[in-house]
Amino acid sequence: MDDRNNRRAVDLLNSFPLLLIPVLIYNLVALFAGAPQPDQTEPPLAAVMRGEAFSLPMLSGVMLMLNWGDMLLLLTIVFLLVEVVRSTRRGASSIANLLLTMAVFLLCAIEVLLLPGFVSATFFLLTMIVLLHGLTGLSLWLADRRHAAAAPPA
Repeated sequence: MDDRNNRRAVDLLNSFPLLLIPVLIYNLVALFAGAPQPDQTEPPLAAVMRGEAFSLPMLSGVMLMLNWGDMLLLLTIVFLLVEVVRSTRRGASSIANLLLTMAVFLLCAIEVLLLPGFVSATFFLLTMIVLLHGLTGLSLWLADRRHAAAAPPA
């Protein structure tokens, strides 16, 4: 009984789309950044994302400055790597992950199209990364289906 519960927990964890985490982080920052003032043309969120996270001295003597938007995209790329590796597995959890990833993409697309605070290069690139993961997962799933259909029965 306990083994079955552990298996369900692992399946639930495997089906959770990790790319939802950076989207939620962006949404939380947008929520707390507030609405633009009447005399502002840029949402406050854009200023937050452009804020310097840290800088690294390079051997050339130049400082590499990374802002919060860059850091969020870096986190998204790391999660994308984990998601692509996870999407090579077979089973119901990979299909659930694919469907949930496409739901995250729809959420991102609606936000970028309808909400002024989400019109930024950072969120647009985050949305495209989510879309690319969904398309990658779909192509891997379709290739697996074709391979399974072409394989002779054992």
